[in-house]
Amino acid sequence: MGKVDRKPFIVALIPAYNEENSIAGVVLRVQRQVDKVIVCDDGSRDLTGEIAERLGAEVIRHEKNLGKGVALRNLLRKAREFNPDIVVVLDADGQHDPEEIPRLVEPLKKGMADMVIGSRYVGGAVLEAPLYRRIGLKIINFLNRRLIKSTIKDTQSGFRAFTVKALEALEEAESRGFGIESEQIQLAIKKGLRIIEVPVTIRYKGLKETSKKPPILHGGEIIATILRLIVEERPLLYLGMPGSILIAASIALGTYLLWLFNTTRYFSIPIAIITLGATFIGITLLVAALTLYALKRTTDKIKTEKL
Repeated sequence: MGKVDRKPFIVALIPAYNEENSIAGVVLRVQRQVDKVIVCDDGSRDLTGEIAERLGAEVIRHEKNLGKGVALRNLLRKAREFNPDIVVVLDADGQHDPEEIPRLVEPLKKGMADMVIGSRYVGGAVLEAPLYRRIGLKIINFLNRRLIKSTIKDTQSGFRAFTVKALEALEEAESRGFGIESEQIQLAIKKGLRIIEVPVTIRYKGLKETSKKPPILHGGEIIATILRLIVEERPLLYLGMPGSILIAASIALGTYLLWLFNTTRYFSIPIAIITLGATFIGITLLVAALTLYALKRTTDKIKTEKL
């Protein structure tokens, strides 16, 4: 008899915060597609956790809302306890269609990828989003592609699937909030993981409170994470170079200030203030750049030794 391939054990992870109106439908539909469902009730003030638990999902509870990044990290750690072959992540608000889970996991089953992203921007995808959200997503995706050198078209999709190899790499993500998606992509690229995007349907119409924060705060949190990632990755370039330029400018201004005083006996207070400010900021940036660079070198060395 020929060898029969073992069916992969698939675990679905759902971070949830005040989603009692949608969590039941999401859990029930996801259970049809996977072997195990784990929900993180991230400090909900409603019945989100109780409903998910009654329906058979494993539930992790946070006493207070800690953010999507923390919820995802705890979900990933919990998933490891069940030795899954594939892990799927999706939102609890009904934006993602659980019927499309097989589409996400197929490239992983075939060994074509380590990470699959359900994308709103590849052929065949359907995006039902208001104009302000479309504009915000375009801006954030552009920044991701330019600043963390990503070729991914939909960097903010929370509908994703991972192999165990990817799962181990992505546990290093540190973001507490919505910037977790950007950090996962940066880590995946850094670790040399293979990433594929597949078209999915993302719904917003008819859904209540698909975002728990105002759009400006939501977008600002993601952009702040992107900036943190690029600064931590290359501190000498993004902090050290501006610091050096400011110190050089302060030396030039200080020289001009002394020349002006010796020539005219006029001491320019505005120039003196600008010189002192540039010196202080420049030194601060240089110290921060060198500190971050040293920490990065030490961290990388420790990780290499562990391997």
